[in-house]
Amino acid sequence: MNLPNLLTVLRILLTPLGAYALFKNGGNDHTWMIIAWCTFFAIGLTDFFDGRIARAKNQITEFGKLLDPIADKVSIGTAMVSLSILHHLPWWVTIVIMAREIGVTVLRFVVISDGVIPASKGGKMKALMQGFGVGWFILPLPHWLVIPRDIFMAITITLTITTGYEYFKQVMKR
Repeated sequence: MNLPNLLTVLRILLTPLGAYALFKNGGNDHTWMIIAWCTFFAIGLTDFFDGRIARAKNQITEFGKLLDPIADKVSIGTAMVSLSILHHLPWWVTIVIMAREIGVTVLRFVVISDGVIPASKGGKMKALMQGFGVGWFILPLPHWLVIPRDIFMAITITLTITTGYEYFKQVMKR
């Protein structure tokens, strides 16, 4: 167990704390919403640093290549489903994004015997956009930020679908 893999496991372990904070006091307590945002932001930072450290210290492992995208799906999926249950995020957004994420994860397992397909730059940008997009829905925002929040999420959905299609094409070429 190296530091990058430990950070990935930590990301999974912190996710229930973020969900707990989202639901605390009925999901509309601004203090707990900010705590939830901070928790999911910390989760995002561990995602950023585990990859950087793994590459810089040459600690890339098969375990990490497999678990890292799963940890991403667990954290973003938990946040999105929680927000949809609380009626802060439309269910259709959660379903579209999670369908793509689950589909890509299934494809990863199908082709794993040929080696894990690493995340593309587009895939990394998609993960970043999803994290920030969901973050906008976690935070208690003033009404004037709702339109920019929704535009950001529309861009995120477009990038999510596009990178999912690109991943599928890459798998079909194998």
